[in-house]
Amino acid sequence: MADIAETPAIEVAKPINARRRDLALRILVPVLTVAALVVIWWLYVKLSGVPPYILPGPAAVANAFVSDWGTLAPALWVTTKITFMSLILALIGGVGFAVFLVQSRWIEIAFYPLAVILQVTPVVAISPLILIYAPSTQVALLICAFLVAFFPILSNMVQGLKSVDHNLINLFELYGASRWQTLLYLKLPAAQPYFMTGLRIGGGLALIAAVVAEFAAGSAGAGSGLAFRLLEAQYRMNIPRLFAALLMLSLLGVAIFAVTSFISWLSLHRWHESSLKREN
Repeated sequence: MADIAETPAIEVAKPINARRRDLALRILVPVLTVAALVVIWWLYVKLSGVPPYILPGPAAVANAFVSDWGTLAPALWVTTKITFMSLILALIGGVGFAVFLVQSRWIEIAFYPLAVILQVTPVVAISPLILIYAPSTQVALLICAFLVAFFPILSNMVQGLKSVDHNLINLFELYGASRWQTLLYLKLPAAQPYFMTGLRIGGGLALIAAVVAEFAAGSAGAGSGLAFRLLEAQYRMNIPRLFAALLMLSLLGVAIFAVTSFISWLSLHRWHESSLKREN
C-alpha cells in the first residue's frame, strides 16, 4: 500500500526536476559560452600584443566600465527611457491601428500601404525632417524609434486578428454577439500569440532605432544617450570606453529581450501550443 501511495508523488516530482534541470541548462550553457569567448579574447590580446587603442583586453574594458560609470550611466538611462517610451507608444498605436484596419477590407486596402511606406523608408533618411519639425531633439528621437518599432507590432497584430477560426466567428454570430463582443472575447485573445511575437521584435527594434536616431541627430551634452558616448569615445580614441558603451547597449538589449520573453511566457505558457511541452 505504501508503494502505491508514493507513486503519484514520484511521478509529480520527476517533471518538476526535469524543468529545474532544463532551466539550469538554459542559464548555464550561455554563461559558459560567453565566459569561453571572453577567455579567448583575453588570450588573443595577451599573446598577439595588439595595442589597446586597437583592441583593448577584457580587463581594460571592465576598468573603463567602472571608471566611466558616472558618464555612461546617465547616457544609458536616456537611451533606455527613449526605447521604452517608443515601445509603449508603438504597442498602443500598433494594436489600435490593427483593430481599425481589420474592421473593413476597404479600410485595410486604403491605409495599410501607408504603414508599409513608413516601414520601408529608412529612418536615417527621414530623421532630418523629423528634427526640423519636432519641438525638441528628445521628441524627434522618440518619433524615430516609434516609427521603427510600430510596423512589426502592427503587422503581427493584423495577422493575428485575421487568423481567427472562421467557425468560431460563425458561432459568435449565431449567438448574436456584436462586433465589439467578438473583438474583445474572441479576436483579441486569439491574436495574443501574434502580439507577443510583435512585442519581442518591437522591443529589439526600438533599441536599435533609438541608437540610430541618436547617431542621425548628433545630439550632445548632458541629455545625450549612449550613441553620442560611442561617437565621443571614437573621436577621442578611447577604445576601452567605446567597448564599455557597447557592452551596456548589449546588456540593455538582452534585458529587453528577457523581459518581453518573460511577458510572453506568462501570457501563453498555460494554454498555447508554442509554450507547452510535448507529452510524448
